[in-house]
Amino acid sequence: MPVVRALSKVAKQALLAPACGCQPLTVAIRNISFSPRQVTSGSDASFHSVSFSETDHPKVLITGGLGQLGVGLAKLLRKRFGKNNVILSDIRKPPSNVFHSGPFIYSDILDYKNLREIVVNNRITWLVHYSALLSAVGEANVPLARAVNITGLHNILDIAAEHGLRLFVPSTIGAFGPTSPRNPTPDLCVQRPRTIYGVSKVHAELMGEYYHHRYGLDFRCLRYPGIISADSQPGGGTTDYAVQIFHDAVKTSKFECNLKPDTRLPMMYIDDCLRATLEVMEAPAESLSMRTYNINAMSFTPEELANEVQKQLPDLQVTYEIDSVRQAIADSWPMNFDDSNARNNWGWKHDYDLPELVQTMLNFIGSDSRIAQAN
Repeated sequence: MPVVRALSKVAKQALLAPACGCQPLTVAIRNISFSPRQVTSGSDASFHSVSFSETDHPKVLITGGLGQLGVGLAKLLRKRFGKNNVILSDIRKPPSNVFHSGPFIYSDILDYKNLREIVVNNRITWLVHYSALLSAVGEANVPLARAVNITGLHNILDIAAEHGLRLFVPSTIGAFGPTSPRNPTPDLCVQRPRTIYGVSKVHAELMGEYYHHRYGLDFRCLRYPGIISADSQPGGGTTDYAVQIFHDAVKTSKFECNLKPDTRLPMMYIDDCLRATLEVMEAPAESLSMRTYNINAMSFTPEELANEVQKQLPDLQVTYEIDSVRQAIADSWPMNFDDSNARNNWGWKHDYDLPELVQTMLNFIGSDSRIAQAN
């Protein structure tokens, strides 16, 4: 460590010293401790990112915890590991039911010092990084998406590697592009996405894999398909139609879809998604042949989904008003995921197909609607 501190001091002096008779150039430098983990070569990257014994529960931090997936994952993990071992975080004020359901803390992923203090003060061992701007929202504000999805990720990677965390970062069908094979799309193929969201997710996959090989970071990643859940509102993604149709079907019996009726995309019910996340985080390291896996459950078009909903609600009227931005995004994405590696390596298996998905969503939203009407 004295050598590391000396090198750090010399580096700072070299950067701040004038090269000629001119005034010194002031350079803003993060207080670098030669993290991640002071690793000096790939051969030294032997730590396994698990600082707790096998009999202990992990201490989990979830960033972006108030999004579509964070609250549900926290509920699942708290049942397994205990309420106080899972901390939700976000930059927004949580609703009362979330605040009282377990630990919640303010966390800005762009604030490196704040993140580091949270990890240290709470002895975090697992970090689930859900903070991100989704596809359609990201295209509307590229600078913000770049900051949140890329700069925020760099902070997360550095802190996870420095403190030996097991890190989960989700990827997406949006990590592929129009030159990728679409039906099916394998784990390893050409990836040339055309959205800032997709570009940032490819960046996350590659950076995570690099940190794994270079620093020994226990990085794990799943490419999520479109995720459908009843207890959260659409969050600005291209697959949002597959959530909105259920709300509109129950409330108004009319639904306007912003994608073409034959646009096929891979989809998954949220319970399968959250269970897959827990399963890959608990999978033995030796069972993982790669750092990033496709996972899939079903693949359908808006027309197929509407037909299935109409079996339960025959009065539903569906019209199509195509959003050119979202349609272009969808046309560049996979039609179906090949997730055979996940199924073979760590036993992934989905529970919900399209009929089960529709019945579950209608039951959930219909129940909520009847309660609201009664109130």
